[in-house]
Formats: sequence, C-alpha cells, structure tokens
Amino acid sequence: MTDTATIDIHVRVNGAGRRASVPPRLTLADFLRVNCGLTGTHLGCEHGVCGACTVLLDGEAVRACLVFAVQADGAEVTTVEGIAGPDGGLSTVQTAFREHHGLQCGFCTPGFVVSVTAFLAENPKPTDEEIREALTGNLCRCTGYQGIVNAVRAAAEEGTAA
Repeated sequence: MTDTATIDIHVRVNGAGRRASVPPRLTLADFLRVNCGLTGTHLGCEHGVCGACTVLLDGEAVRACLVFAVQADGAEVTTVEGIAGPDGGLSTVQTAFREHHGLQCGFCTPGFVVSVTAFLAENPKPTDEEIREALTGNLCRCTGYQGIVNAVRAAAEEGTAA
C-alpha cells in the first residue's frame, strides 16, 4: 500500500499488465473506464441488473459495477475490447452480432458480447431455450431480442465463441 487511501493492485487487462494504486471502493467498471481508458464496458444501472458492464474475470462473466478493482488484484480481466483476436479481427460472436442484427443502438452490445462469449465457452451447442435463458441477465431496451438470439445461434453453429 502506498498510503491508507489507496491499495496497490496488479491486474492483467486484455493480456496486458496494469499496476495502479486505487481507492478500496473503486469499482472494476470505473477502473477499466477511467484508469485503463477502456470505455466499451458500459455503466447502465450500476446495480448489476442490466449487464452492460459485463466483463470476464478469470474467464467468468461478472458485473464490473459490482466488483471492486482491488478484488481483481492478480486476476485476468477481459473486456469487450479484448474479445477480438490478436489480429484485431472480430470474434465469432462479434461477427454473428453484426451479421444477424444483434447490435441495435449498441449500448448494451458489449455486455451481451462478453456474456455470450462466456456462455458459449460453457455451452457450445445450446438450444434456443438455453440461449434465451442465458440472455436474461442482459437488458436491451431497443429490441425483442430475436436478432440477438439469432446471433448467438449462429455463433454456436460456427463452433467457437472466440
């Protein structure tokens, strides 16, 4: 610790090491947006309900507004910016969202993409019912979700979530 007001952390974000001294109650979402400049992690409700702030924490989908940055010390965090391949090309999930009109206004899209990436890693051949259940943790105010369901189905059929 540098002083009583901050805690030193080291986090790998999208494969790159990040060291910082942060206040103990700084959320992971704010750390990513402010300290790391990764604004794809959106803040919607800040209560963990909407899913717009979903990131992968050691491979598990979590709401970054409900996790303190100090809790991510020593962990690997993947944001929507880190979902793309090393060559910068879109992932299978991102491509499916683009091709099947799952983007809508775009505000909720990063959370959906990260959540779906984690979901398909766990369940690579989901049924439509499983897809719809997996999507219940993310809210979209622009759609009836059919384009998103179609995108998840297409990504699953493609055979890889990465």
